Amino acid sequence: MLIPLSDRASELGAEIGIMGGSGFYELLSDATEIQLHTPYGATAAPITVGDLAGRRVAFLPRHGRRHEFAAHRVPYRANVWAMASLGVRALIGPCSCGSLQPELHPGDFVVVDQLVDRTWGRPDTFHDVGAPEGTPGREGSVHHQSFADPYDTDLRRVLVSAARDSGVTVHDGGTIVIINGPRFSTRAESAWFRQMGWSVVNMTGYPEAVLAAEAGLAYATVALVTDYDAGADGHAPVTMQAVLQVMRDNVAHLGDMLARAVPSIT
Repeated sequence: MLIPLSDRASELGAEIGIMGGSGFYELLSDATEIQLHTPYGATAAPITVGDLAGRRVAFLPRHGRRHEFAAHRVPYRANVWAMASLGVRALIGPCSCGSLQPELHPGDFVVVDQLVDRTWGRPDTFHDVGAPEGTPGREGSVHHQSFADPYDTDLRRVLVSAARDSGVTVHDGGTIVIINGPRFSTRAESAWFRQMGWSVVNMTGYPEAVLAAEAGLAYATVALVTDYDAGADGHAPVTMQAVLQVMRDNVAHLGDMLARAVPSIT
């Protein structure tokens, strides 16, 4: 889908987009903040464009600056549309996740290669044929997005290599199952996900990935393991406080990995 390039945004020269948590602002130098208007309303927060490792990077906290948007309320279409309208060619979506498998531990990174969507009620396309009058995309033709491989192979390779260079434990490949939230999984749900062989569980991986695909953006995510989901292997069940603590402890590692990755993104 061709998303118009904003005249103001194009002056900023953003090449790479990052959707992440608020801890990444300090990574960017020579930063400019911009608020873009989209057909889908406001983004979760203004976008900050600045320099990182010699590249122009656009950063947007998908949950808002103060984490005011729960996963099922994130304005995914506005966020992705705005990034595409900046002219970025690649989009990285770091996220937190819970481990479903015994070899994945808090602090590990997983550069996933597949997803399973267990969300509901989230607008997940820019091609809203049949939607109410005035809805963006309503006038277009029916579109079925190819999505067999949700994550860009080259971008994944760059992220895996950068994670290894930064010294963190990284797992190349795995399936992320996305639940609707805002609650965490029950023990029965978590056991089912694990028995299916899925690797990690998260609340934000969809529809961000498919919207990036519709917008023609190379997309990949690095999932930071923060917990053992609903108490896998006898561990305590996940809490929001535990997730945020692991994220705070590892934001420097993730920042170092991203700084190593962006110079190699084409």
